[in-house]
Amino acid sequence: MTTSLHAGRTTSLWQTLTPTLPGRPLDGDIDTDVVIVGGGITGLTTAWLLAKKGARVVVVDDGPLGGGETERTTAHLASALDEHFVELEKLHGTGNARLAAQSHAAAIDQIETIVHELQIDCDFLRVDGYLFNADGDTDGTDLDDERAAASRAGLVVDIVDEVPSLPGLGRALRFANQAEFEPLRYLRALAVACEARGVRLCTTTHADTIEGGAAPKVVTDAGFTIRASKAVVVATNTPVNDILALHTKQLPYRSYAIGLRIAAGSLPHALWWDTAEPYHYVRVVRGVDDNDGHDVLIVGGEDHKTGQAEDTTARFAKLESWARKHFVVGARVTAWSGQVMEPIDGLAFIGKNPMDHDNVYVATGDSGHGLTHGTIAGMMFSEMIFGADHPWAALYDPRRKSLQGISEYAKESLNVAVQYARWLKGSDVRHDEDIPRGGGAVQRRGLSLVALSVDDQGCLHECSAVCPHLGAIVAWNDLEKSWDCPLHGSRFTPTGEVMNGPANTGLTRLDDVLPELNDDDATRPIPMYADRK
Repeated sequence: MTTSLHAGRTTSLWQTLTPTLPGRPLDGDIDTDVVIVGGGITGLTTAWLLAKKGARVVVVDDGPLGGGETERTTAHLASALDEHFVELEKLHGTGNARLAAQSHAAAIDQIETIVHELQIDCDFLRVDGYLFNADGDTDGTDLDDERAAASRAGLVVDIVDEVPSLPGLGRALRFANQAEFEPLRYLRALAVACEARGVRLCTTTHADTIEGGAAPKVVTDAGFTIRASKAVVVATNTPVNDILALHTKQLPYRSYAIGLRIAAGSLPHALWWDTAEPYHYVRVVRGVDDNDGHDVLIVGGEDHKTGQAEDTTARFAKLESWARKHFVVGARVTAWSGQVMEPIDGLAFIGKNPMDHDNVYVATGDSGHGLTHGTIAGMMFSEMIFGADHPWAALYDPRRKSLQGISEYAKESLNVAVQYARWLKGSDVRHDEDIPRGGGAVQRRGLSLVALSVDDQGCLHECSAVCPHLGAIVAWNDLEKSWDCPLHGSRFTPTGEVMNGPANTGLTRLDDVLPELNDDDATRPIPMYADRK
């Protein structure tokens, strides 16, 4: 099921600033060394580093390059990790906390190297990062303890009595050698460079079947086969080739971002984070509109579990209220949301896919550090595929037991039970006509639950509300106009096409799954409602 859609209805700031990325659909069978499923930061970094080693590479993506979560980042490049080093030491020990810091610092260095090597105009800049206490935070992160732990991890960090230009934030930790850039401009240049090295970039090309072993291959929904001599890399934010093993060790969250107008040059280049739960994250983008002469302050946060909140639009208002309390800002100019996968033990899963052949690699669990994690993955895969041991392999091993996160896993098991209980609930609406244009709702019909959406023309679309991954009931995301699974984060278009894994197929159309109703609803043509508001 091929779709060229992006990961939601909202548009990030980066999408408005960057021309379309290259790529075209696969049009036949092909042989290669490595096939990569997913054309975001992970996939293209891996492709570039492999191509530099002389490997033949094919990248397939069921949308445009960068059209998943990469285009929805706020583009903080940080070795100051959001799990905090006090917690990482408790979960993984001092040595592994140090490796985590080193790997993210190395990823920033790698991005900087690529920027210089390819002369990419993406406003890459080294900046300081500041971690400050949230309002009224007396039980959260102790800044002195975090400073000590971050120092043990090898980071350059100190305490400042006030943040430059922002004295109202109070005492803070200052992390040196962080960075910022414009992610899609970077990704576009990387894609062009990949093509120049012979990488085949196949967009609007859906990977139906992914196999490793003696004859690794990917088969597309159009029936074309990509045969790989070495390996398959699944770089789809969350694996679409894994039914359960990794999805029990990470949690899907929606995160929100707004852009607020600020006077040009009124704030320094920096990254700012607070200790709230969920935390806020802030940065500046310079000269967004040269004719208007203003900068934009990007403010992110207000996270919640995917498919488990009904106030998504209100999250923007909460972010704006928080930003106006701490910064001098003008009108809102943009707003969007994205999805992050939170690992239960605080570290991403990068390496060989659990319960699979050794030549199938995955990268997931990026938390709030998708750009550096994606770069880390590319650095690791480009070595591991050629048989080299990697010093970070054990740290990020997807096959690790994650016993450190067992309490979090137990808590989430209760949440899983709650999501399956949705099978017992009634309808969101009594009648189809109650759904407005651009809206969606789940309706009970006998023993079955149906996902109903109405498009902007008033046309009704009917699908099974059952996620094809593991059978949870999807929920309507009115902000992004998508069906979101509250269990493992699969997402679907209003008409049922898959947008985000772990599901790799769409919601089934109503007339394919409800013949037992024995009424006209099961097979009726899709109606038009001219009177919908």
